[in-house]
Amino acid sequence: MPLPSSAVPAVSPPPVRLAIVLSHPTQYYSPWFRWLRRHTAVEFRVFYLWKFGVEPGRDPQFQKTFAWDVDLLEGYESEFVPNAARDPGTHHFRGLRNPTLGAHLAAWRPEALLLFGYAYASHLRTLLWARRRQIPLLFRGDSHFLGRAAPGQGKMFLLRLLYRQFAAVTYVGAANRDYFTAVGVPPEKLFFAPHAVDEKLFDPGRPDHRSAALALRRQLGLAPETRVLLFAGKFTAAKQPLALLNAFLALDARDAALVFVGDGEEKSALLDRVRAVPPGRVHFLPFANQSEMPARYLLADLFVLPSRGVYETWGLAVNEAMQMSVPCLVSDRVGCQRDLVTDDETGWVFRAGDVAHLQAKLSTALNAPPAQREIMKKNVAARIAGYTYAQATEGLLRALASIGSNH
Repeated sequence: MPLPSSAVPAVSPPPVRLAIVLSHPTQYYSPWFRWLRRHTAVEFRVFYLWKFGVEPGRDPQFQKTFAWDVDLLEGYESEFVPNAARDPGTHHFRGLRNPTLGAHLAAWRPEALLLFGYAYASHLRTLLWARRRQIPLLFRGDSHFLGRAAPGQGKMFLLRLLYRQFAAVTYVGAANRDYFTAVGVPPEKLFFAPHAVDEKLFDPGRPDHRSAALALRRQLGLAPETRVLLFAGKFTAAKQPLALLNAFLALDARDAALVFVGDGEEKSALLDRVRAVPPGRVHFLPFANQSEMPARYLLADLFVLPSRGVYETWGLAVNEAMQMSVPCLVSDRVGCQRDLVTDDETGWVFRAGDVAHLQAKLSTALNAPPAQREIMKKNVAARIAGYTYAQATEGLLRALASIGSNH
């Protein structure tokens, strides 16, 4: 049974000073850290390796320079470790190079260390630093093997060797658990700590969100009866916005509109495709910062994430949409699909790369009768209730408790 979102998990790990190493502040993890500080006795500090998000920086996929407009540092203890990379960022192995990280960690004297990811120079150095000092390591990642074959023997050997260094591993969902199992993590080291989003921000009942959504409908000229399909995110080939546009236009659906929110390399192709389309069927809204997103979701009757790229390890936009009571249509390569989107229950699922199947599922969604839509909204609310910061915290506390019993 899911914990209430505000419930304090009953697990009581032994007292421990926990260092958390994370690439940069994010709109998803910072609210969790605040929740963890407010609701538990865990003593922790987050060591950030890059200032993207709190200082303006260019996102190459959004093709925008921005900083997030929500507070990412308030309510918990953190520090930035200087990044000496020539080209800072998470787009390459040496983009996080923090030579003084070991000294910063040593000065804080952690008794356990939680590492988010491993694919950067500083992460591997941190792993070695902790192992030399016999500091227990926890790991958090969200990789999966959906849409690709398992790696060859050489890489699989290295992955197994890597994950053997961790005393406990938290997994975010079913596909992620399958990945960890495949690379040799034993069941007793695996702890469910799901991806979640900030419920206070993504609250469908907030009057400011509702009034902003109504203003957007007026701005776009959407009639009250118009059913809205929403795509929000980076306009990249891996996320398949052009395939979604083509599938929608092929339906020639009446009283329906497709709204794109975001930016990226595919935008010019999308605009070219709609030049001959009658006004009112397809709309574009610019990149929206985090505080603006709830109103965008409230526009939608259906959120669509048609990604075929294997990098779509989870799809936290699905969590955001479902928090706003919006059903979702996703491909079967989206990492969260097995957990959050069940066909004809909390949304619809199509085979990645199969445009005809996408079109058929769009048609089914658009033709769903009002009674089915209301049932589906209730199903969405029930499902997303199991993916909160309370559940993520319970998993983390169980992982810490397991370390305490083994060390």
